[in-house]
Amino acid sequence: MDLWIIRALFFGAIIASGTFVRPFDLDIYRSLALSAVLGLIIILAESRIRRLSLKTLIGAALGSILGIIGATLISSIVGRMQLEKGTENFAQAVILMLMTYIGLISGANKGEYLDLSALGGIFAERTTRKAFKVLDTSVIIDGRVSDICKTGFLEGTLVVPHFVLRELQQIADSADSIKRNRGRRGLDILEKVKSVPGITVQIVEKDYPDVKEVDLKLIELAKEMSAKIVTNDFNLNKVSQLRGVEVLNINELANALKPVVLPGETMRVFVLKEGKEYNQGVAYLDDGTMVVVDNARRMIGKTIQTQVTSVLQTTAGKMIFGRFPEESEGYAANANSTGSAGRPQDRRVYEKPAPADPPLEDEHLKGH
Repeated sequence: MDLWIIRALFFGAIIASGTFVRPFDLDIYRSLALSAVLGLIIILAESRIRRLSLKTLIGAALGSILGIIGATLISSIVGRMQLEKGTENFAQAVILMLMTYIGLISGANKGEYLDLSALGGIFAERTTRKAFKVLDTSVIIDGRVSDICKTGFLEGTLVVPHFVLRELQQIADSADSIKRNRGRRGLDILEKVKSVPGITVQIVEKDYPDVKEVDLKLIELAKEMSAKIVTNDFNLNKVSQLRGVEVLNINELANALKPVVLPGETMRVFVLKEGKEYNQGVAYLDDGTMVVVDNARRMIGKTIQTQVTSVLQTTAGKMIFGRFPEESEGYAANANSTGSAGRPQDRRVYEKPAPADPPLEDEHLKGH
């Protein structure tokens, strides 16, 4: 609110100065119009500039200064060509604007590579070079990075390379509806991440024409910027670690946040389907963890109490192995036989086999 008050006061000051000064000997109406347009342009430029980082601003300033110096040298050469006065002035003005513009854009684009720590921390930012995190295509499409940013566990400057944006656009323009929806989802996720407070999304135009694969380009960019790669791609994770690049794997974070289950504990699960091995049932926890239960094939479609026997941690996730005790089977059988009269097949499942018929043995003996 205070910022808008300052902007309003500044806009009013420009209008007042245009009214009393009247540049170019304009009448009052044209002077007011010119002042209003100039004030709006300055406020719009200010609102855009304040989003830039300190390194970008310093780079743009240095680039524009170098551009002005270069334009001065070129203009001195043009002045010795003995051109017409009007042509010479026009050429010098064009050279000045062109060189200043090129220096400004180039300096702003390369400003993030400046090492401000050499200035003794006077102009240092909170986000140092180690705070850069490069996003790959898979983690953007996945979408969980947006929720992680909102919780504050991921902060600083998130770098999105231009070749990743190009790949997202190609996926969004795909003829396949599934790929097209995934690409559009990725672009929407980037918009959500940009709106998170404390997060700066930086688009980097850096490319590596000699490298064809996007994963290798990400590794090269991360090494150049001393950044970390945020991904959920298992192969990219391994290759990056071999290349000496730090990786933040979303899947590893999700596995670390899953509840810890120790052997011997009892848990309540819903048996969903049959397992691969004999007499096994498969259940899933709320976070998607698979639970394989022995002696639970007959309990498919029911909620049971299982005792954890072991926990297996793999790169793809966590698997829990449990056992449905025999006494629980008998209890479940009695409950089903008394509580569900309309399902006699459930009662027969848990009945113990009858002993052998003794009369058959007597007839066999009499035959001998």
